[in-house]
Amino acid sequence: MLKKLWNYFSGTEKLLWSGSVLLIVLSFIWFGSSDYMTLTASLVGVTSLIFCAKGNPVGQVLMILFSMLYGVISYQCAYYGEMITYLGMTGPMAGLALIAWLRNPFGKGHSQVAISSVSKKELLWMILLSIPVTVGFYFLLDHFHTAHLLLSTLSVFTSFVAVYLTFRRSPLFALAYAANDVVLIALWVLAAREEQEYLAVVVCFAAFLVNDIYGYLSWRRMYAHQRELLRNKAP
Repeated sequence: MLKKLWNYFSGTEKLLWSGSVLLIVLSFIWFGSSDYMTLTASLVGVTSLIFCAKGNPVGQVLMILFSMLYGVISYQCAYYGEMITYLGMTGPMAGLALIAWLRNPFGKGHSQVAISSVSKKELLWMILLSIPVTVGFYFLLDHFHTAHLLLSTLSVFTSFVAVYLTFRRSPLFALAYAANDVVLIALWVLAAREEQEYLAVVVCFAAFLVNDIYGYLSWRRMYAHQRELLRNKAP
């Protein structure tokens, strides 16, 4: 079974996943981190991304698990914005995305989701919807004295856009997550100024950034392939 799973991924995906795992483990050791929950969350997260890059619903299952672990880690660092975002929004939305992906498979089985496109009108509606959500979170996070309030609020915005696009099965979700990765890298760099072991988290999200960029490119290829197959089947 493990051999079949390994052969499921392309050479590039194997290299990307293996390199990400190696980088995360080495950074964990190098920066003297003793938080094995952070290590576990990082490995679950990067594995989730490689499945998501294939359009496989397993990626959403792993994203739910990552959200739970990351929420606890964020609480320990007083990043209440991250905690609330991942436990209250990203995790539940990953659950909804899982249902949407399972209900909209491409071809036989459920190993690849049918990719959809989002109109400019819907993108505008999404941005308008994200404004009250982000503003509401700003005051909520301010109430809880969240560290680095503006960056934490920006993370809420990028996360909301990402989970919305994931639910809508749009390739743009990966770009939104890449933007969120950049924000999170900045947040954890600030945290690492006080605790060096958090540099391992910075490395983790740097690996996530590379994986999300690859995920976007992979979804664009899959989208083109799916459209070609559908055209060939048309009478």
